[in-house]
Amino acid sequence: MSENRIRRVAEQIKKDISAIIASEIKDPRVAGLTSITDVELSKDLRYASIYVSIFGSEAEKEETLQTLIRASGFIRGEIGRRIRLRYTPEINFYMDNSLEYGAHIERVIRSLKEETGGEDERSEQDN
Repeated sequence: MSENRIRRVAEQIKKDISAIIASEIKDPRVAGLTSITDVELSKDLRYASIYVSIFGSEAEKEETLQTLIRASGFIRGEIGRRIRLRYTPEINFYMDNSLEYGAHIERVIRSLKEETGGEDERSEQDN
């Protein structure tokens, strides 16, 4: 199967799951700021790994992830109704901490700049 088609189907699944989480899952255990960061599909489109970024405390993150895992059958059914594929992929949810990691790296860089007094900026201005 072509990589282009896999990428297009993954993007459509990402959009649809985001819409399902936002409007159709009414469970209060799902945190308000839950976003799908990535979808990886197997080459035969039978398995989908969904990476989720959740804003909140560690307890809220874990509870939201577990709720999404329990709702994966419902979400899979909705995907099957929205996207016409021979096989609706089995869905597995995973926590994506890349946004938090990026924010952590940004804080470390800022603190290093403050400690050095912004020497990097001054040396760039001299050039």
